[in-house]
Amino acid sequence: MRQLNLDQLRTLVAITDLGTFSAAAKALHLAQPTVSLHISELESRLGAQLVARGSRSVTLTPAGAALVERGRRLLRDADDAVDAVRRQAEGRIGRVRLGTSTGVVIDLLPQVLETLQANHPGIDVEVSILGSADAMSRLAQGTLDIGLVAMPQPPLRDLVVTAWRSQPMMAFVPPKWKAPRRVTPAWLAAQPLIFNDATTHMYRLAVEWFANAGQAPRARIELNYDVAIRSLVAAGYGAAMLPLTPSTDDAWRERVQILPLSPKLTRHLGIAHRSQASLDGATEWVIETLMGFRQA
Repeated sequence: MRQLNLDQLRTLVAITDLGTFSAAAKALHLAQPTVSLHISELESRLGAQLVARGSRSVTLTPAGAALVERGRRLLRDADDAVDAVRRQAEGRIGRVRLGTSTGVVIDLLPQVLETLQANHPGIDVEVSILGSADAMSRLAQGTLDIGLVAMPQPPLRDLVVTAWRSQPMMAFVPPKWKAPRRVTPAWLAAQPLIFNDATTHMYRLAVEWFANAGQAPRARIELNYDVAIRSLVAAGYGAAMLPLTPSTDDAWRERVQILPLSPKLTRHLGIAHRSQASLDGATEWVIETLMGFRQA
């Protein structure tokens, strides 16, 4: 037996619901002979009479009723499948792999994901905690879709990095330390220090700031988790250089001294992704949502 034809099955269901061939033809935008052909071919395929034609209406045979009962489910599933493909193609559903640092995850990403969920609930963002170098490497390998990375980054073929946000770097100093109103490299280099890991862009940014002033301090400890660094500063373990972020709220200001650096230092973040022609719809929507949080 040949496979069922969904168009013919849809015609049979329409006849059942509307009662006549002519009404089904009008609803389906088909010529009436085409409706008759659909039913005769369907009956031929199944080797069973499906409808009984009366003078004014059409009724189903027991075989036709059994087919319509199951046919409705088949048509719903087929419509759902088509809709799922369309939503995937349009980017209304999908999985997007995003990599970024712990600081961005805590301070900025929750707002982005909340907005994305409200506007595009079918998009699932899979977040990985990655340094900028690892994020760029995974983007190049195709195992990541978007990276929120420190700028600048070495250019990589087929990857685009767009400026996103800038954050002033500040000195985080234990509350009981006597500190200047503006923290210089010379003063900070003389204190016990907590740095980010040497593989990170934040570490290189700090080291260059010290080096430009002729300083080369060594860290007491290296960590890559901003909240842990702030907690150690609050406990008096050492001073640190961290970006000023939305989570640096009044509660933290009561626990640590947050002081401006002199000279000033700024961390720049960018959105990294593959070239526009390589993006799927879901990734484009996530990038558009991120750009809604871009600083002017």
